[in-house]
Amino acid sequence: MAQIPSFFYNGNLAENTTVILEAETAKHIWQVLRMEANDPITLTDGKGTTAEGRIHAAERHKCNVTVGKVSFHPRNGNVLHLAVAFTKNNSRNEWLLEKATELGVATIIPINSSRSEKTHVRHDRWNKILQSAILQSQQSYLPELTEILTLQQIFDQFSKPQQKFVAHCNNDLKKAPFSELLKPVRETILMIGPEGDFTQDEVNLCRKNGYETVSLGTQRLRTETAAISAAAFFNLFFDGKG
Repeated sequence: MAQIPSFFYNGNLAENTTVILEAETAKHIWQVLRMEANDPITLTDGKGTTAEGRIHAAERHKCNVTVGKVSFHPRNGNVLHLAVAFTKNNSRNEWLLEKATELGVATIIPINSSRSEKTHVRHDRWNKILQSAILQSQQSYLPELTEILTLQQIFDQFSKPQQKFVAHCNNDLKKAPFSELLKPVRETILMIGPEGDFTQDEVNLCRKNGYETVSLGTQRLRTETAAISAAAFFNLFFDGKG
């Protein structure tokens, strides 16, 4: 049996209502998938709600869907807030966004540190990447993509996680393997610096704010590689634990 196609809907999903999908989604349904009236689809709002639906009418730039059974899926397990100093290479940033989403990261936080390269959060395009990734990986939750934040803003806005880590490459500063320090708590935040690494003062500032210093291995990794390596380990560590 063929898998029912899934689509993102940024709005309220309620049973026995009709919703209008975005023009870009409608075009894909009509032109690429060649779907027609009465064909079944699945919708998700990225906030835990999914809905069974049937196409009521499909045109090149418009698609109406009748919503059937609606289900809510509580977020299970342990959540990771991933704070990363993005590079100025957009393709690498977009790869990071896609893979972090597939691995179930709850929040993606671009960091503005002293050695960060100038970048711009392309919210419209980047959120499309996140939406595509949750559909591909069959998830119900869209990661939150924040604005670019300074370390102090991150300390202030993400004070709740019980477990806080900062990864760095400075061998003169004490650190332990991420794999040894990770514990099964509800929320974890991990900071990964720019390609020039965090400065010693920044690492010390993180430590003063309750962050443990960690290593992600002996190899010198690119920023996005380090981020995905940590997210993948986190995902495997908690697989089946909650």
